[in-house]
Amino acid sequence: MKKLTTLLAATALASMMGTAAWSKTLVYCSEASPEGFDPGLYTAGQTFDASSRTVYNRLVEFKHGGTEVEPGLAESWTISDDGLEYTFKLRADVKFQTTDYFTPTRDFNADDVIFSFERQIREDHPWNKYVAGAAWEYADGMGFPQLIKSIEKVDDLTVKFVLNHPEAPFIADLGMDFASIMSKEYADKLAADGKLEQLNQMPLGTGPFTFVAYQPDAVIRYKANPDYFKGQEKIDDLIFAITTDAAVRAQKLKAGECHIMPYPNAADVADLKADPNLTVLEQPGLNVAYLAYNTQQAPFDKVEVRRALNMAVNKQPIIDAVFQGAAEVAKNPIPPTMWSYNNAIEDDKYDPEAAKKMLEEAGVKDLKMKIWAMPVSRPYMLNARRAAELMQADFAKVGVQAEILSYEWAEYLKLSREEDRDGAVIMGWTGDNGDPDNFLDTLLGCEAVGGNNRAQWCNEEFDKLVKAAKKSSDQAERTKLYEEAQVVFKREAPWMTIDHSVGFIPLSKKVTGFHMDPLGIHRFDGVDIAE
Repeated sequence: MKKLTTLLAATALASMMGTAAWSKTLVYCSEASPEGFDPGLYTAGQTFDASSRTVYNRLVEFKHGGTEVEPGLAESWTISDDGLEYTFKLRADVKFQTTDYFTPTRDFNADDVIFSFERQIREDHPWNKYVAGAAWEYADGMGFPQLIKSIEKVDDLTVKFVLNHPEAPFIADLGMDFASIMSKEYADKLAADGKLEQLNQMPLGTGPFTFVAYQPDAVIRYKANPDYFKGQEKIDDLIFAITTDAAVRAQKLKAGECHIMPYPNAADVADLKADPNLTVLEQPGLNVAYLAYNTQQAPFDKVEVRRALNMAVNKQPIIDAVFQGAAEVAKNPIPPTMWSYNNAIEDDKYDPEAAKKMLEEAGVKDLKMKIWAMPVSRPYMLNARRAAELMQADFAKVGVQAEILSYEWAEYLKLSREEDRDGAVIMGWTGDNGDPDNFLDTLLGCEAVGGNNRAQWCNEEFDKLVKAAKKSSDQAERTKLYEEAQVVFKREAPWMTIDHSVGFIPLSKKVTGFHMDPLGIHRFDGVDIAE
């Protein structure tokens, strides 16, 4: 069956490339299937690559290869003196894409902005639960329903956000994937036809590429948007060849079957660098990998147990085995390249004997637990199964019996959010906007419990610190608050922090204009390929 599936996928890819033989085609060997095509519903990178960074735009955008914000669908904005009102002047003459399944009759306007956000923050909105189990993880986890008092249409090309309190990272937040702008006209047509779920299956936006077709777990095809407001892309056809095995991705790249691949195996990097037809980009990742304990479930509700387990694991062998040294041991929940990183904090010392004693003093004997291992490669964790095996062996030395389990990636992400989840889950994060809030509040704040907060950890002291930091416009004050929050985090140990990795992107030397992104996204606007 596996060989048949592979053959079918290869045949589909060959067919799609064949139909575009006359055009300029870029093939990206993506690492996993998207969960859907509505970026507001999800948090995974492969979903954003396939949706928000191809089909959609946002009010503001991040410059290629950095975290600096620049105008997007909003050409300018003003902020009131009290920090409570953000007024955006929208671009005129921006067109939504024309597809086989919808032809727009009007240009982008303020109605689309209001629809895109209100559906995520208003529980009574008709689109709030349009797919089964809809969870607006980013909007909810970042407190947008509580933050945004109203979104007002001043006129067709002016929209005002009124906040309940100042929010320092608000503009940067609007450059994130969940803030992609949808077509209200398209949504209204789907609602009238009783086809709401199509919004998550057949996307339509203002972005550089128009969605054409998706064969699940095999191929996604896009074409250049001829009406793109920044001008039509140089690539005529963009193909995502979904290839979950990193070694197979590398083989395809070397064979010329794809032009760009993410997340190579660490052991393959030297060989890829030696290939005269390839270039390997690299940079320190704005990321962290961690093991999140479910702090609402015994015995992980005891800080002594969590700290003991942290002391039981020697993290350097994980760095050596999984990353071939292209990473560093993590001690904080934010990477060392990020402002407000608290370098004064000391990491948990590897001390199996002390760990064993601490477990005994906590009244925990013969502990059996589960370690959830991600089934896909991510920049912060190239091989979660291998990392879990090394943790399992270290836990055994202190009398803890660990079972490793996994699920298909979309299911893994869904089940790991549940508040009654058993055991500890290997997860990670790549920053979305360059602000510490995107790690500390998004992953560990009380509002993110049941969502991005996989530790299900709500600590009042920590939460007050990060919430206060969000409301201040003084970076020195924010830094002090975030440093204090990191002290609380380390003391309470909701995670075992594992690593901060170096990222690698191998690509064909025929490709120009592709930028490695510290935010972990893969963008194809501005990219070209030599024939």
